[in-house]
Amino acid sequence: MNQVSSKSGLKQGIIDGLPLLGGYIPVAISFGVIAIQAGFSTLEATLISVFIYAGASQFLLVAMVASGAPLWLAVCMTLLVNIRHVVYAPNLVPYLPQSRAWPYLMHGLTDQIFALAHTRLPCMEDAKKVDWFKGVSIVAWFSWILGTALGGLAGDSLTQKWPVLDSVMPFALPALFLVLLAPKFTNKQWVVTLLVTISTALFIALSSFKNAAIPLAALFGALTFYVLTSHAGRKPSHAN
Repeated sequence: MNQVSSKSGLKQGIIDGLPLLGGYIPVAISFGVIAIQAGFSTLEATLISVFIYAGASQFLLVAMVASGAPLWLAVCMTLLVNIRHVVYAPNLVPYLPQSRAWPYLMHGLTDQIFALAHTRLPCMEDAKKVDWFKGVSIVAWFSWILGTALGGLAGDSLTQKWPVLDSVMPFALPALFLVLLAPKFTNKQWVVTLLVTISTALFIALSSFKNAAIPLAALFGALTFYVLTSHAGRKPSHAN
């Protein structure tokens, strides 16, 4: 607490964002490589990371465009995967002071930033929160853009020199999400929710409706968690 309060909001945000580089840059390089292999130029891949900046949605967009899916469907699926941010932002509202900067700063709201914000913002002075969010978001965003550009520029030569990378790279993003989900497996509600989500995704992916696997799995997972939490909330308390 004292260590946090002794630094400026911007400086603390930059410091808090540095550990993200270990996850963002390898995954962004993976995206750059995959985008190039899918027929996008390095500039196009980098611009996708600049303006869309949505991790899993970017991989989905590139994969669908490469497979010949209609552009409208690729856009709709990308937006559907990103709809989780509609839940993220309201959950941060209680910790955010009034500022005209927030609508613009929300472009930097990612899964990892959301988790960090929930840890830092509740114990931070209101005067530092905007600058903190700027710092941590800038570090994450620029590392993602840099990683994408590196993947686009050096991806082919890297995979030619180390062919194993061609097989490993596609697993970088799932690995990052698994790291984020791992702590949730200690909670029974989350265990059931994740098992339902994973099973649904695998079942649909093996069917003829592969493009619907992610959104339908997310929908079933959300419904499962809602039912479980609602049921737990209705249980009578036995406490004295």
